[in-house]
Amino acid sequence: MSIVAEFSVKSDDFALFHALTAAPQMIVEIERVVATMKDRVMPYFWVSGGDHAEFETAFHEDDSVRNIAAIDEVEGARLYRAEWTQNVESIVYAYVELGATILHAIGRAKYWELRMRFDDRDALSQFQRYCAENEIAFELTQLKEQEQPMASAQYDLTPKQRETLLTALEAGYYDVPQEVTMSELAELFGVSQQALSKRFHSGHKNLIRSTLTISHPDDE
Repeated sequence: MSIVAEFSVKSDDFALFHALTAAPQMIVEIERVVATMKDRVMPYFWVSGGDHAEFETAFHEDDSVRNIAAIDEVEGARLYRAEWTQNVESIVYAYVELGATILHAIGRAKYWELRMRFDDRDALSQFQRYCAENEIAFELTQLKEQEQPMASAQYDLTPKQRETLLTALEAGYYDVPQEVTMSELAELFGVSQQALSKRFHSGHKNLIRSTLTISHPDDE
């Protein structure tokens, strides 16, 4: 069974430490990672939060990335494509060799928060051993087995929450004006309006946490 792990890594042990230190107000979010060859792993970064000129200067001087290209800019956030160098070989190794997948990654001046999926516990153990051997420290904040289909598990939704949100979307609950009311949806599901409201609240909370944040000890 695959394993989803959330952990934090100090920026100087992962990537873009120079750029994030030079512009500490900036936040970097990895949109996706593409592995084209064993020694070439290309992340796409969204960068937001402050002075882009200051960050970009440091970005091009950062030895953890190379071949940087600006791709897009939307509402003050810029999308870049780059290549990771051997300075981040731990994640490159995990991504290419161990069948790991980066589901979410957010970088700040002091640390990166990552959510990764490993094929099984053995792959996770290999990753932990590799980090220990290469003196790459990380703090594990959450570990769970993927017991649901990826469409639900990736967003931390229970099957019932996912069904509820999708049904509401298809029925026009989120349209303006609404095509269906909460009470009508409750009747459709055969539950009370209060129970359905609670299900919506839990589903929205899990969805926001899984897509916009990654848990970290400092948040507790």
